Amino acid sequence: MIKVLIVEDDPMVCELNRRYLNQIDGFRLAATASSFEKAVEVMKKTKIDLILLDIFMPGKSGLELFKYIRRLNDEVDFIIISAACDINIIKKSLNLGLVDYLIKPFEFERFNSALLNYKKVQNLINVKDVINQKDLDNYILNKDKLTVNNLPKGLDKNTLKNVWTSILKISKNDFSTIELSKIAGISRVSMRKYLEFLCNIGILTMNVEYGSVGRPVYKYKCIDLNGDFLERY
Repeated sequence: MIKVLIVEDDPMVCELNRRYLNQIDGFRLAATASSFEKAVEVMKKTKIDLILLDIFMPGKSGLELFKYIRRLNDEVDFIIISAACDINIIKKSLNLGLVDYLIKPFEFERFNSALLNYKKVQNLINVKDVINQKDLDNYILNKDKLTVNNLPKGLDKNTLKNVWTSILKISKNDFSTIELSKIAGISRVSMRKYLEFLCNIGILTMNVEYGSVGRPVYKYKCIDLNGDFLERY
């Protein structure tokens, strides 16, 4: 069982991350912390395998916590979950050896993918003394994530064009996954993958709307309507 520490100062986001984590087998929430000091206190008392870390916190930042714990313990892994999208912060995090980086807001599928890939790597390195090139590429170096046309694995160029045409019909209005999937005529699960991709390359933005009950609603908005990105894929 992989023991996880969530470091997040926003109680609502912390609770959302906790709920997401509870849906994935093989992980156990060991503790939560809302600041640098509280996280260090937890680390002194509890063995942690993986830290889900926010960057922006009161007092010392998550990046400072990352550096501090990395100096003390090389065996703890980090997945950053933050609204911080500044390239310098991301580069510093990569240099410290993070496992993955999720930019808020995000959907469960991206969270699930990050943790399942981490679990696969841990299972692989814990049971093998040596590793072949295929497993190294697929599970550790992630060389299989892109296809020859630069689209993430599992995405299709023609379907991407269909999704983009459907987005143009909505134009500047906000929309949900369900709304766009009905217009495009593809499943909601498939649509999420394409919307996540378009968010990652800066074509869409996503905001989370919290209702009084139930799961949060993810609303997307197009911030680049020229469609030039299609020429790259």
